[in-house]
Amino acid sequence: MATDIKAPTFPESVAEGSVAAWHKKPGDSVERDELIVEIETDKVVLEVVAPEAGTLSEVLVEEGDTVESEQVLGRIGEGKAEGGDKPAAEKADAKAEKKDDAEAKPAASGKTHEVKAPTFPESIQEGTVASWNKQVGEAVKRDEVLAEIETDKVVLEVVAPADGALTEIKAEEGSQVTSEQVLATFSEGAGGAAAAPSEEKAPASADDGASDEQVGDKILAPAARKLVAEHDLDVNAIEGTGKGGRILKEDVQRAVKEGSAKKSAKPAGGGQAAAAAAPAVEGERPEKRVPMSRLRQTIAKRLVQAQQTAAMLTTYNEVDMGAVMDLRAQYKDTFLKAHDVKLGFMGFFVKAASEALKRFPDVNASIDGTDIVYHGYQDIGVAVSTDRGLVVPVLRDTDSMKIADVEKGIVDFGKRARDGKLGIDEMQGGTFTITNGGIFGSLMSTPIINPPQTAILGMHKIQERPMAVNGKVEIRPMMYLAVSYDHRMIDGKDAVQFLVTIKELLEDPARLLLDI
Repeated sequence: MATDIKAPTFPESVAEGSVAAWHKKPGDSVERDELIVEIETDKVVLEVVAPEAGTLSEVLVEEGDTVESEQVLGRIGEGKAEGGDKPAAEKADAKAEKKDDAEAKPAASGKTHEVKAPTFPESIQEGTVASWNKQVGEAVKRDEVLAEIETDKVVLEVVAPADGALTEIKAEEGSQVTSEQVLATFSEGAGGAAAAPSEEKAPASADDGASDEQVGDKILAPAARKLVAEHDLDVNAIEGTGKGGRILKEDVQRAVKEGSAKKSAKPAGGGQAAAAAAPAVEGERPEKRVPMSRLRQTIAKRLVQAQQTAAMLTTYNEVDMGAVMDLRAQYKDTFLKAHDVKLGFMGFFVKAASEALKRFPDVNASIDGTDIVYHGYQDIGVAVSTDRGLVVPVLRDTDSMKIADVEKGIVDFGKRARDGKLGIDEMQGGTFTITNGGIFGSLMSTPIINPPQTAILGMHKIQERPMAVNGKVEIRPMMYLAVSYDHRMIDGKDAVQFLVTIKELLEDPARLLLDI
């Protein structure tokens, strides 16, 4: 009976991979858990091992072929490696191995792997170990996420090379790592029963020995302790689901999401209880020091760089949003049914900016040293706020996109940005950027250019104000617009006219359809 050899389950951020190398050819004998083929993705190289002992009977994909998650790569048939001609010593080993499996002893295969950081793209020099999702001795399945590496652009996942457990963690949470650096050692077949003896002796040390911490009658895992400190939570309000009531990282994340463990959220319990509690905090001036995330460091560096290298100026205008709001109110239900996405304001702004960029190519250009690069396309970055910081995924060729395509793209970007699933290539490039502080209530602000771009558009809150319309005072929904631009490249006249063009297109949306 043939056994399928399948590609691993790729992480969500990896769409496909390619067959890097076959270590066996048809007719070769293979042992269980022996390396057969390597799959190379854009982030990591994944090893595929034999699910059973036998003979490689068929190869379905050749080296260099593109494969998808869990695709069948080849097949193993019964053969020499299974029995028959196998030496007696090997049979005895196999029998002993099966006995070990039956008794659930650790390290059934005994094979040890080095768990390495992914191969970083050229634009990324190093990353930070954001979290370990598994601890030493904890049983894991093949391709289960072991750790997350945070870079200045994306969060990369490190997965288990096989079924087993971590035997040593060499790069703790918060430490800096480089491309392909060894993060931990991993043993196949370990975990579960392997961790049991230590759990029986010291339940509080299931993760990594003395790294657990006891607060009152609560025991916190290392990752949980870090999150509790970051969010300033009351550990007594967190219910632990680990062994012996141990608080795990997932328990803290759930408490943060529910908001049930905030210290400020604790009930006062009446005047008497509040008075009794007052002396405990009297005179205290609490402080909390946490390391700046890799993304926040990069944001800070680029913003300072933009202000130091560009001759940045900002021009302002205001737009009457009445026409767009009326159009949106009239067609929002029909638009939702037709395109399965809500009609927002950003689609109008992206289309208006695309048209204005065609008319003013200097605004769509970038500076490279002493050269000016004029782009014959419009790739507009849309700033998205996440818990980790601001990221700017890019909509490509916006001139040819419909408003529905823009809205779908922005919704998709927002969801994946918050989940940390955006690809590096999706945040590179871009000829112009739009940022919307209005969703947070900003009435007016000065956006900072995103180098090497030479301009950025800032949207703001829609505010009803009295305006003079045809000699009469009317209350109109108005929005302030701001364009910051690099005066080295763009003259003030062009920047002002560029912004006026956007204003005119938005106040008469029919211009977007008629191209006038």
